[in-house]
Amino acid sequence: MNISIRNLLSIPIAVLFSFSTSSFTNEIERLDPVEAGFSKERLQRISPAMQKYIDENLTPGVLTAIMRKGKIVHLKTQGYMDVENEIPLQEDSIFRIASMTKPIASIALMILWEEGHFQLNDPVSKFIPSFSQTKVSSTGDVSGKTGTLENPKREITIRDMLTHTAGLANSYIGNRQAYRRAMNLPRPKSNAEQIDRLSKLPLNYHPGEQWQYSAATNVVGHLVEIISGQSLDIFLEERIFMPLDMKDTHFYLEDTKGGRLTAQYVPGKNNKIKLQDPGSEKSRWITSPRNIFSGGGGLVSTARDYLRFQQMVLNAGELNGIRILAPSTVSLILENHTDDLPIWLTGPGTGFGLGYGVIVDRGKASTPLSEGSAYWGGAYCTISWIDREKDLVGLMMTQVRPYTHINIRSDFQVLTYQALIE
Repeated sequence: MNISIRNLLSIPIAVLFSFSTSSFTNEIERLDPVEAGFSKERLQRISPAMQKYIDENLTPGVLTAIMRKGKIVHLKTQGYMDVENEIPLQEDSIFRIASMTKPIASIALMILWEEGHFQLNDPVSKFIPSFSQTKVSSTGDVSGKTGTLENPKREITIRDMLTHTAGLANSYIGNRQAYRRAMNLPRPKSNAEQIDRLSKLPLNYHPGEQWQYSAATNVVGHLVEIISGQSLDIFLEERIFMPLDMKDTHFYLEDTKGGRLTAQYVPGKNNKIKLQDPGSEKSRWITSPRNIFSGGGGLVSTARDYLRFQQMVLNAGELNGIRILAPSTVSLILENHTDDLPIWLTGPGTGFGLGYGVIVDRGKASTPLSEGSAYWGGAYCTISWIDREKDLVGLMMTQVRPYTHINIRSDFQVLTYQALIE
């Protein structure tokens, strides 16, 4: 089912900009697009483009947001958060943000770096001794049944984990089935058990020699636990979520938080969406055992919360007088730490920082984002980016997985920058 632009426009403005406890506009000031350097007419191109994906039943609903100079320039919800029950998407809807957890977990570890607990080039085995015994597979076979196993040329460092250059076995390259069995059967009882299993699997390559997307940020999250002496959920709550007033960001939910949890969809026949995980009390974010806190992809959040987090990073570590990190630390996080290693997941012209992808060559990346921009997305087709040159934060939220058959994320980025004329 679809929601038309006409029906959307009939929704009262008070409803479109409401949150359960307070108004979005009371918390993040709005700025007239013209004053922010945008063309109002060109911004109007965003909604029809997003609506096309909804009308074709390729995604249930879409939230798009643009901030410039710390203020909201564009904020729009379209379509449904629950297609079957025809519940319109709201601006306080709760989304599964998956890998958009990675920048948060990475910044959590960098908080501890600032406190002097470790250096980035320290071996991970200093805190997780089992990584000192890890071997490298010549064939990427985690089962060890093919090829040869050899000692790594050097130990895995904490920086390797933050940049996905550790060599970890993964579910994308190598013996994927053996990896999945080893990591998930039976289900780990804790972060510690999960990471211990990972440390015992042969590496796909020598540390630092390749970039491969992996569960490295899960290790980052567990390092936070070991160094801080707190579980990752508590550390994030006390050191990031509470200070930034990210009141709807959690690993698990007790309930639907007033019916605000979105439903999640999967492409079915002809890529038309069908329900995968409901937004009801039957959602696995409510019913799952609460013993794994995935730094690589476990959080749910709202547009409001994630914009606050991203604006803190864009502000060089501070939001509304609350400082999370020093400016020099944020600058280090957003540097390209992978030199010219191919970043196969995002393609040419991109590099990787400490928890964020970064744009290093706009031409090769075929992107409107400025060089030096930092970004990352989630498996449910969410994405957010920080453009320091343009003083801009972009955010798009929807709930469909997989999403590689649609260009909605890159479309929104193009539509954002074509409207920016100053």
